[in-house]
Amino acid sequence: MSSGQMTIKQLEQKAYEVRKDIITMLEHAGSGHSAGPLDLAEIVTTLYFDIMNIKPQEPEWDGRDYFFLSNGHCVPVQYAVMAERGYFPKEELMTLRRLGSRLQGHPERTKLPGLENTSGPLGSGLSQASGVAYTLQYLNHQTQRFVYAITGDGELDEGNIWEAAMFAGKYKLSQLIVFVDRNNIQIDGSTEDVMPLEDLVGKWQSFGWHVQEIDGHNVESIQDAVGMAKAITNRPSVIIAHTIPGKGVEFMEYNYHWHGAPPNSEQAKLALKELRTLGGKITHEGAGA
Repeated sequence: MSSGQMTIKQLEQKAYEVRKDIITMLEHAGSGHSAGPLDLAEIVTTLYFDIMNIKPQEPEWDGRDYFFLSNGHCVPVQYAVMAERGYFPKEELMTLRRLGSRLQGHPERTKLPGLENTSGPLGSGLSQASGVAYTLQYLNHQTQRFVYAITGDGELDEGNIWEAAMFAGKYKLSQLIVFVDRNNIQIDGSTEDVMPLEDLVGKWQSFGWHVQEIDGHNVESIQDAVGMAKAITNRPSVIIAHTIPGKGVEFMEYNYHWHGAPPNSEQAKLALKELRTLGGKITHEGAGA
């Protein structure tokens, strides 16, 4: 089951542990994406440690909630949270992107117990999540189980996202709760330069969704938004989470060049020092070790 016993402060601290894991993984792998995984730390941590009904020691448990990472290049954050949650030993994080590893550069469902989808081509995760939500609601009639999904904002350029949005809206898939990681960057630059997305709230509403906007780094806001979404029983819900790409590492924040780049050893050292001190907020002896 989800722990449901961690305080907001503990969840915030866990998110920073996850960020340290992400930096270490990416530096060791020598490839991968930094900005998105770092900015999703609070959302994914709160889902796995507080919100989702799961059993890490029994990942195929029939009563579990589902989690779909549609923007699969952000999977380092999912691996880091799963390891912190006890799905597999943290030491395995150092196998990220290695040949034969269970931790591929994009999630591969058959490789690692606990992954619900294989993603790489952008845009497919929302369709996968919608299909599972439809099955739970109309075929299995398991109304107490929820399907959570995360999409990137740049990913919304993909047409099949909106096909899935139409499907979910038509069938009023109220057990489907989607986060849009609104960090305003994609691999080629600002989302609003590459392909403007606004009015994003109006777009989702026009497809029949209940829409909320939150600070994606505020744990309490994440909890409250999911609580509201779970109370909506006549339509799917989307939570537009405004985030800072590269969150927690000052030289990465807001810089789209870190969308698809890992830190080198020196950059990783600087990033870990900043994360250990929470950007200088912690100054006790040994924090920079």
